[in-house]
Amino acid sequence: MNDETPRKLEARRGFSVFYKGKTLLSTIDPASQSERVIAAAHKVPRTLFFCPSPLYGYGLETLLTMMSDDSALLCVEADEALMSFTLREIFPELLAHPRFRLVSTQDPQALCAYVKNEWGSRAFRRIETLHTSGGWQLYPELYHTLAKALQRDIAVDWGNAVTLMNLGRRYALNFFRNLPLLLSAPSIEQIDFGNKPLLVLGAGPSLDDFLEALPGNFAEKDDRPFGIICVDTALSALKARNVAPDLVIALEAQHWNLRDFIGMGAGRIPLAMDLSALPETSRQLGSCTFLFTTPWAELSIFRRLRDSGLAPLSILPLGSVGLSAVFLALKISSGAVITAGLDFSFTPDGFHAKETPSWKDLRQKQTRFRSIILASLAFRKAACKITAKNGASVFTDPGLQNYRDLFQQEFSSENRLRDINGSGLPLGVKTISVQDAVRLLSEGDTFAKADFSSTPDEKKHAKVTRFIRGEHQLLLELRACLTGEKNPAPGELGQLLLKTDYLWAHFPDYAGKSAGTPAIHDLSFLKRVRAEIDPFLKICKMIDAGA
Repeated sequence: MNDETPRKLEARRGFSVFYKGKTLLSTIDPASQSERVIAAAHKVPRTLFFCPSPLYGYGLETLLTMMSDDSALLCVEADEALMSFTLREIFPELLAHPRFRLVSTQDPQALCAYVKNEWGSRAFRRIETLHTSGGWQLYPELYHTLAKALQRDIAVDWGNAVTLMNLGRRYALNFFRNLPLLLSAPSIEQIDFGNKPLLVLGAGPSLDDFLEALPGNFAEKDDRPFGIICVDTALSALKARNVAPDLVIALEAQHWNLRDFIGMGAGRIPLAMDLSALPETSRQLGSCTFLFTTPWAELSIFRRLRDSGLAPLSILPLGSVGLSAVFLALKISSGAVITAGLDFSFTPDGFHAKETPSWKDLRQKQTRFRSIILASLAFRKAACKITAKNGASVFTDPGLQNYRDLFQQEFSSENRLRDINGSGLPLGVKTISVQDAVRLLSEGDTFAKADFSSTPDEKKHAKVTRFIRGEHQLLLELRACLTGEKNPAPGELGQLLLKTDYLWAHFPDYAGKSAGTPAIHDLSFLKRVRAEIDPFLKICKMIDAGA
């Protein structure tokens, strides 16, 4: 008897399957067994039902008739032999149903991409796992990982949508206000560290232990054989220990990060900032500024900026300045990249390292009646205790864990990347001790200075002016169409709305969804768009006037 080939077994009602020494369905009434699972399922709207190893598909046709029209059924088979068996034996009506999909994969990322491609972003709110057969028990950890990946991807999509609803307008306004920086601030691609090792520093609590162990001769730029890139929040922690970074990364679109620069002095530290970051950020350090852009949505203006030849380096929207710093470090150096302070966790007495603004706030506000212990945060419902890389117990929450998971997804296969062992969450890359990190960093060439020069472009001023005036004209034409000053030609209004999609990409009915056709016949939508135009027109006029 060959256990490596699925074998069909006759039951009293329906059929069972024998495979790899296991009977995967009841030999008495397999159909009723599946129907009981279907009956117990929570059939709420916008649910993606996840059914691992469906085999004959018993009960699934009933589910398709009972679930809401905005729900869907995704069946996954990880075993090639069982997949072939299912394609032969499953009801043909199921395969033809518009809300049913059957796929064979073991790759969580590929499965998430498939779901997004088939149904789009924000199509579902939740995952419901249905074990209608025993086939899932052949790969229980894999199916659990697939379901968890789908749930996390849905949560990330909705989290991104909420962020876009709250900050999308701010990103767009900052983007416009920062356009004059294109005249003087080169793309971060102009920075070249060669093969010099880079140390990327976050602002997590584990940064303290690392900085204490760092040799004193590594503090000043001229005496160390590696470069230091830090997030803006870590600046004051480094200054307190006389450590001078080579580059600071800033993403924040609101005013919260301005206090990170207090007392830093002017003209000492180069800054790399997102084109949608708070405009005042570029004036904090008084040194050379480099630009990159993080597309917060798929917008036409990013394509026009690229076509104009003005676009700085575009990086993935990773959400966290720490992740962005790692991404940029891998771009501007071909040497080893070592991270420290990227914890994605916190302790009861702080989220950040000593001397950072939040750390100072806690101590300044401490009284006999107010403790520095963050009991309300550390013990709130969403927080949980977890074991760190060094075995210590730390706290984290779903938001921080999502950033850690994204780090693993993006960087776990990068063989140049190392993480220093400490009190943060495991990042999915090789960890090394502080001593090994110092040895690896010391292998750099002390005399290999980073090249921060840029090539002047005499035509750049004309390009920037042309780009801004082009955006200004689009806004004027759209306003004229919406106010009745102009009778738009057929299709003109839709085209103008698509070209100015930054005006409405943050609307709740559009945020986080794949690009689509705007509702040109929806009066409420058009009124909301009209209300967004004037602030951008004002910015364009001020820039054009040289203000």
